Amino acid sequence: MGASKRNEVNEARGKCYHCYRPLSSCMCAHVKPVQTNTKFVILMHPKEFQKVKNGTGHLTHLSLPNSALYIGVDFRDNKQVNALLEDEKNLCMVLYPDEKSHNLNKENIPVEGRQLVIFIIDATWSTAIKLLKVSTNLQALPKLSFTHTKSSQFQIKEQPEEYCLSTIESTLTILELLNKHHMEAIEKESFESFLDPFKAMIEYQIACISESKSSHENAVRFKRRAP
Repeated sequence: MGASKRNEVNEARGKCYHCYRPLSSCMCAHVKPVQTNTKFVILMHPKEFQKVKNGTGHLTHLSLPNSALYIGVDFRDNKQVNALLEDEKNLCMVLYPDEKSHNLNKENIPVEGRQLVIFIIDATWSTAIKLLKVSTNLQALPKLSFTHTKSSQFQIKEQPEEYCLSTIESTLTILELLNKHHMEAIEKESFESFLDPFKAMIEYQIACISESKSSHENAVRFKRRAP
């Protein structure tokens, strides 16, 4: 194998340890960090951590300097999470829609001088339910939700319901609503570029799918017929 070919193989196999994607499709150059008053804590299910090619949890974390990301299923004994929960200066909430959740479209959040900390579960709906069920330290947190008319731009992944958004899209919606309630002071340009790494990831995946289909078609077209 030639040196140039070995480099291509190594690059394809290597991983960027910032966005946790293959080096050949690193999205870090597209990330434009947004400073926020709100602290976001992303609780990533291990199954999402394994989705290095289409996960958006890491991209969300990279886009928000005032954020943290923890991987696991049971966060009862997570020291960092418990430190945030036990700090009386924090107002902790978890993004999780239910009948008693605080709808951010309809009402402001009375932080009363405290630091707003929003926990976002980065998981499928079924694994998110399990994560919250076993993490008893999170169960008593007030729930946060929003309503929207957006459709997910995740063209390479079928969402379970039409209203479902990816982690980075959900975070953008929250930021827009917090801005509306004057809890954030984020410039319009930052909102417009927030999804840039997400869009670049989708474009890359679509290009790979198209290239794969084209290669397959060519292979079939030029396959030697059996005698």
